[in-house]
Amino acid sequence: MTWGMVKKTIHKAEKVCEDTRIPRTPENVFLATLAVVSCAALSESGDQASGGQYGSGVPPGGGYGGGPAPGAPYGYPNPGGFPSGAPGGPYGGAASGGPYGQPPPNSYGAPPPAPYGQGPPPGGPPPNVDPEAYSWFQSVDSDHSGYISVKELKQALVNSNWSTFNDETCLMMINMFDKTKAGRIDVHGFSALWKFIQQWKNLFQQFDRDHSGSISYTELQQALSQMGYNLSPQFSQLLVSRYCPRSANPAMQLDRFIQVCTQLQVLTEAFREKDTAMQGNVRLSFEDFVTMTASRML
Repeated sequence: MTWGMVKKTIHKAEKVCEDTRIPRTPENVFLATLAVVSCAALSESGDQASGGQYGSGVPPGGGYGGGPAPGAPYGYPNPGGFPSGAPGGPYGGAASGGPYGQPPPNSYGAPPPAPYGQGPPPGGPPPNVDPEAYSWFQSVDSDHSGYISVKELKQALVNSNWSTFNDETCLMMINMFDKTKAGRIDVHGFSALWKFIQQWKNLFQQFDRDHSGSISYTELQQALSQMGYNLSPQFSQLLVSRYCPRSANPAMQLDRFIQVCTQLQVLTEAFREKDTAMQGNVRLSFEDFVTMTASRML
């Protein structure tokens, strides 16, 4: 990582503080740096996998992501906060009654219906591939190449407000489950991605207390706290300001929730490598910090 990249990252972090009218204190610049570096795609996330065949970021059943232990350092959760599998019905299925009362069954990643007069794709799914994920793969693979590209994935995923998933989240997820680093995933990688999306969707619905289809600042703060991250309300406010459309009541859609939580998990793992004593703090220079995080994110 060059010094020019470091200076560029610092400048962006200071700009975030300025845009959100947050005082430019060292703590706030630190938090802003987390937001800046997390907006880049996780091009190396597949290599950083810890548990799981196709990549990191799947809500783990242990380690980072549970409720905080009494007296535990910030960001060091107990096991159990993230689901190890998709609860509430067969994984890959939509919530009962459709997402957040919306009548169409295809929002939140449900596969689009087959053309009129056509049944399900011929043949059964390969071994270890979920039948529903296989059916969706056949529908999303519009060019029938046997692979799903970022463009095809983006066209298939929709938030509760009918907006398509953002480019960064789609690229991040493709990179996480792309074993060949070719910028596309096969049916096995897609099946793993399908499960990944459903796990985060169920978690998203759990924290969407008012069933609005989005996560507010307050709900995000509660979500991060229950995941075991002892982060300040200012940090949640910074994330909402950075990732949500500007409005009187900004709120986070599913795609940004997946992006933020996955990247926070990666940053936490990077921090843990330095915090060998598990005390929740380390001694390192700002350049070392930026290098540590940017090497994971860029």
